[in-house]
Amino acid sequence: MKTLSELLIIEGALKDNSQRGIDAFTISRERFIHAAQAIKAAKGRLAAQWGVDEAPFGRGFVLCCVFCLGNEYVLARLELEKEAPAFFPSLARIFIPAWRFERQIMSLMGLTAEGHPDARPWIKFEDWPKDAYPLRKSFDGTHPLQRASGEYHWIKTKGEGAYEIPVGPVHAGIIEPGHFRFQAVGEAVLNLEERLGYAHKGIEKCFESLSWEEGARLAGRISGDTTVAHALAYSQAVESASGLEPPERASWLRALFLERERIANHLGDIGAICNDVAFAFMYYQMGRLREIVLRANKALFGHRLLMDKVRPGGVSADMDSEARRAILSEMEGLSREFERLVRIYDDHPSLGDRLYDTGVFSPAQAEEFGVVGIVARASGQKMDARLRRPFPPYHKLVPRVPVLHSGDAHARAWVRVEEIRESICFIQDIVKSLPEGGIEIPCPAPLPDAKGFAAVEGWRGEIITWVQAGPDGKINRCMVRDPSSVNWLGLEQAAKGNMVPDFPLCNKSFNQSYSGHDL
Repeated sequence: MKTLSELLIIEGALKDNSQRGIDAFTISRERFIHAAQAIKAAKGRLAAQWGVDEAPFGRGFVLCCVFCLGNEYVLARLELEKEAPAFFPSLARIFIPAWRFERQIMSLMGLTAEGHPDARPWIKFEDWPKDAYPLRKSFDGTHPLQRASGEYHWIKTKGEGAYEIPVGPVHAGIIEPGHFRFQAVGEAVLNLEERLGYAHKGIEKCFESLSWEEGARLAGRISGDTTVAHALAYSQAVESASGLEPPERASWLRALFLERERIANHLGDIGAICNDVAFAFMYYQMGRLREIVLRANKALFGHRLLMDKVRPGGVSADMDSEARRAILSEMEGLSREFERLVRIYDDHPSLGDRLYDTGVFSPAQAEEFGVVGIVARASGQKMDARLRRPFPPYHKLVPRVPVLHSGDAHARAWVRVEEIRESICFIQDIVKSLPEGGIEIPCPAPLPDAKGFAAVEGWRGEIITWVQAGPDGKINRCMVRDPSSVNWLGLEQAAKGNMVPDFPLCNKSFNQSYSGHDL
């Protein structure tokens, strides 16, 4: 079986030596589609796709694609025209995730995906001027945009008894905005179409005006519940571009923070799933355990969510022997209380009645849609960036990755249960084996045109970050692909065939980020 690199070399792709952290190649337009088809035939997936404006280098636009197969990531680079409009061959008919990746590229970079079946804007709303492409270097973001008139054209269903249910973008709960349009007959959902972008803050454009150090703070605020994982992905990408290896103790502390973030969010999600089926007892109990973890974060490391604790070159918080004892005691008590509650959860028949066979997303769908993280592992896909791209201590302390195959709401909840158990054990091992040494070293700015790549397993799933330094050594482009960018597609499929009242439960079992998606 050929590797992705071998497949690209067969297609005449040339190695890109300016890229670090991942094997990268420049491929011709003539061989681009054929190479993508060969990767698809080999069971590879399209993990990320984005555009770059390289005008500061005197070059044109570039299309970048990250493909993944097994533990291998490769980056394929397609050079486009210097002048807009610039065209590239669409991958949407080969890889389903490209359906939205390319709509976003067309909306924010103004590049045209030839052959794409859906030219509607994505992220960019219809009241923006048509010629406003904020990720181009020529875009002036210092002045407000003139409001234009336009209308979004939703997919329509026709037929006797069919009707539409619009939900959002403003919701009854205290959550971020998103619009869901259902087509249904009676209570049965025929189709669900999402409209996101309401939480768009121009994050990727903001990176271009920041220093490398300031970029870490912004990365930690991409999605507030994933501050450690996003800051870590950004930091590793910058370190990759700079050729820096952080201190070993810092890497172990990063893993500690990452697993604590995983536990806190999984506890909250299990409680929220139970709340959506009126099992309020478990909602409050899981919230109580989550609060214990968050308060310990504040007491030991200075912030409930561990914000700004990870940055290029290392970490900003350490722990002493007293903190070690406190964490071991915390994990022992957490494990004991959690197992008591899991028994109650597992023995509650009305809970099982609502979770089993609800929102089924099959293993075949999961593979085809390229989903990641919790959603993938609940649908038979053993995918975890901690195994694919391990950093200390994951190269020694290898986490057990739970995989279920039913793909329903129960599976997505139970994956969280198993991951909490594993993270508790993992944290205990980290604390007992934490190496001595420093926690941070200065991180030099990447050289002009240096590029760095990172893939980190956040609590929702794989996060991909790519950075490029401009001619002045500052940030020219920072691309972020949150797991929600692919997993939102899975929710649309999982909702089909269910009752309308089951959608909140389907949605909560996926629990994707609006903010992490709307970049």
